[in-house]
Amino acid sequence: MEEGIIFDIKKYAINDGPGIRTTIFLKGCPLNCFWCHNPEGINKKIEKFDNDKIIGYKIIKKDLMKEILKDQIFYNESGGGVTFSGGEPLSQIEFLNSILIECKKNNINTALDTCGYSSINKINKIYGKVDLFLFDLKFINEKKHIKYTGKSNKNIIKNLIYLTNKGKKVQIRIPLIPNITDTSENLVSIKEFIDKLKNINEITLLPYNKYAEIKIQKFSSNPNMINLSTQSNKKLKNMRKIFKSKKYNVSIGG
Repeated sequence: MEEGIIFDIKKYAINDGPGIRTTIFLKGCPLNCFWCHNPEGINKKIEKFDNDKIIGYKIIKKDLMKEILKDQIFYNESGGGVTFSGGEPLSQIEFLNSILIECKKNNINTALDTCGYSSINKINKIYGKVDLFLFDLKFINEKKHIKYTGKSNKNIIKNLIYLTNKGKKVQIRIPLIPNITDTSENLVSIKEFIDKLKNINEITLLPYNKYAEIKIQKFSSNPNMINLSTQSNKKLKNMRKIFKSKKYNVSIGG
């Protein structure tokens, strides 16, 4: 696939994988999380909102690679590379695969920020071209996952187990949404689940970002997730303690 639809390119990103990175945001996501920090990326199509703002644009592989290669010196010096995010990048699997092929031809490190809701076939298609999976894990409880994201997490959990069993490097990322995902009950259930997995060493806890509320009000179909409070440093430290183990390197933020 020579053409895809993206809605942003973030240069000099330092929280989307190791080193200095370029993060490409692809449109389209199968989930509809109440708190989505990129609600403008859920719909696959180019959209026009009430304020006449156009979200999303078509880009061909050649032009996107030009943007990526502009900063190759920074990737090489910092151990960085390119991260594909969204939305859910696996929703544009053919375009994603074609860009990953070009990145590997140019010896560029690649990371995939994914919600994990996809088919095994799609994962296998790009598996060998992705150096790091940044895997969002929100709930173990299926009913809560359906309530807050619109979809079951059975497929997500299945795919996470599959990836870790294959030995690919996976970093677990947990969005901390006040009184929803950041409860002790939810975090303990996640800890107990990932303790059973192979090849998990990195866990990143993602504090709630108030800036997301501006985007939620503008672009989201769930504008009820507003007026939440960012977690205090003390609370974040207590959450980190839940995952304290010689097995894990646990970071906050990103």
